Amino acid sequence: MPADALRFLSPGKPRLQSSRMSGPLRENLQETDLIREAQGGSRTAFDSLVRQYDQAVLRLAMHLTGSEQDAQDIQQEAFLKAWRYLGNFRFECSFYTWIYRIVTNLCLDHLRRRKARREDQAVVIDASGEEMDLLTNVSDDRAGANPARELERKFLGQSILIALDALTPRERMVFELKHYQGLRLRTIGEMLNTTEETAKNTLFRATKKLRARLAELR
Repeated sequence: MPADALRFLSPGKPRLQSSRMSGPLRENLQETDLIREAQGGSRTAFDSLVRQYDQAVLRLAMHLTGSEQDAQDIQQEAFLKAWRYLGNFRFECSFYTWIYRIVTNLCLDHLRRRKARREDQAVVIDASGEEMDLLTNVSDDRAGANPARELERKFLGQSILIALDALTPRERMVFELKHYQGLRLRTIGEMLNTTEETAKNTLFRATKKLRARLAELR
């Protein structure tokens, strides 16, 4: 499917068979029906899936990349990839986990390329294409009343960014998915196509590196 053919907001919703069930069970059955219809070539069903997850995908990509423009590109690429490979979905995990796996892999590739270029992690690109310094754009209503606290906060934020940059892309991904997204290690393992134990070990290494790096920066 060409990129310009994908529409995140298509008119109308797919007609689903009526059901007396309600709550999460009914939602799961509706999603299963949508996936099967989309696998059969229904663009309407796929657009409905996109509408259900597009904002969650964008938020995840935005958080992991720190760039609105990159996040939007990854969002678009993720759903194009999902459409292309939807026939491979075998219902062995939730669609949520499957689409997040696609997004995290795309973000991992992006982080590896960015790390290779040694870009400044404190600077991101906003939606207008302008550079924005993360540290100077974090508001604090108490800053004017306590400039010393504001300076300390900025220094801590900068130290954390530097420490995160010292991690490998996979270590950073696991750490952020766990502590910033609040996901379980089992879910993170599924998203990264590995085991819960491997995700746990990766998180342990990342935490150990961060603590050591932050201690050096004090």
